[in-house]
Amino acid sequence: MTEMRHRRSRRTIAALREDLEESAFGKFIPNALTLLGLCAGATAIRFAVSGHWQAAVIAIVVAAVLDTMDGRIARLLGLDSKFGAQLDSLADLVSFGIAPSVLVYQWTLFHGGGAGWTIALVFCVCCAIRLARFNTESEEEDDDASAGSHFTGVPAPAAACLILLPMLFAFQAHLPIASDPFLNGGWMALVSLLMVSRLPTLSLKNMYVPKRLKAPVIVAALALLLCVVIWPWSTFTAALLLYLGALPLGGRPPGPIRQNFTRPSPPPAE
Repeated sequence: MTEMRHRRSRRTIAALREDLEESAFGKFIPNALTLLGLCAGATAIRFAVSGHWQAAVIAIVVAAVLDTMDGRIARLLGLDSKFGAQLDSLADLVSFGIAPSVLVYQWTLFHGGGAGWTIALVFCVCCAIRLARFNTESEEEDDDASAGSHFTGVPAPAAACLILLPMLFAFQAHLPIASDPFLNGGWMALVSLLMVSRLPTLSLKNMYVPKRLKAPVIVAALALLLCVVIWPWSTFTAALLLYLGALPLGGRPPGPIRQNFTRPSPPPAE
């Protein structure tokens, strides 16, 4: 019975893919999400210039969520393309390179004058290098078993959120040191280096949840969503700190965990 349900599910997804591939609207769905993310990033710049700090942070987070969704939907429906990949990188440069740099500069780095602006430019440049390297490595990806299991360097969306950590602390604790331009400049420079480093970092792109763990994962996801609604800034801060703590693991969990969450090979065609 379980095998029959799996076959029906695969056939349903295959039929949906065929319908969407034949539909001009279906082909545009992932690109539409990418463009919405671009608009969210550009809107964050507008909020930053007008001094609406919390709204700007929310816009960048929305862009990050949309950036996760567009790629997953494209792969699920078989609608990924080279055009979509290039469009995604251009949108990422705006949403996770320019927007957070302008936000942090407007919030505190402007006190440092030219030095503060230089730090903002360094972050933008490192983001561009990170995205270009990602595109190049994606095109040259071979059949290595570790391909896709981790990123090289901190991804642009994660880096954009990480440089906002002092601002998140300021939202919650109102600590004057959180808005110190030297602290923010140093932290921004460090995150910039992490972006262009060769450090292997966590990748959820190919993560597979076994059936026996789906129920706990769903419960955890609902609990996380509830925390986001009730304590948005605290939850976001805790998630970023957890991500920082996972960086030394190199994006490669221990053997048993990797075996549980690595997608199995697809069955042979019938």
